[in-house]
Amino acid sequence: MPTILRSMLVAALAVPLVLASLTARAADDVVSTAGKAQFTTLVAAIEAAGLVETLKGKGPFTVFAPSNAAFDKLPAGTLDMLLKPENKKTLAQILTYHVLPGEYPAERLLKARAPVYTVKTAGGVPVTFDKRSGLTIDGAKIEKTDIPASNGTIHVIDTVILPKSVKKALAAGKSH
Repeated sequence: MPTILRSMLVAALAVPLVLASLTARAADDVVSTAGKAQFTTLVAAIEAAGLVETLKGKGPFTVFAPSNAAFDKLPAGTLDMLLKPENKKTLAQILTYHVLPGEYPAERLLKARAPVYTVKTAGGVPVTFDKRSGLTIDGAKIEKTDIPASNGTIHVIDTVILPKSVKKALAAGKSH
């Protein structure tokens, strides 16, 4: 086969592979992906906490995204209180509790040897996973897994999870 014909054939076969690679990398970051997936409350909270640029960063991040219905489960007035500028620090603690640094696809979470195990969140606080009756994170059911983003993965959860320190502050009727 002549060299020119061989080069054209190789190029013709390579184009779909290059296009597929570019398309895979063109996915939105975790914040944009969450916004397009109708996680409007989560995105509003990320903005209020000042975490947009962080979560648009290189990553990889694994985000356990509470659905809008999960935010609706919070006690009346809690979300409004958390979204106030004076509670930015507390809101950031809550949101970073929903983020694991690194890539944690569902397969990796399910392959853990122990049925109950902890992983340190982006906020530095451990979160507990339980595989005994479906996969949960701090008691929140993981409803949908492996939503891809350019800088990580999103898993949908049915409840807003709270670090113990924030639970105590909220129970006392105040934020940090």
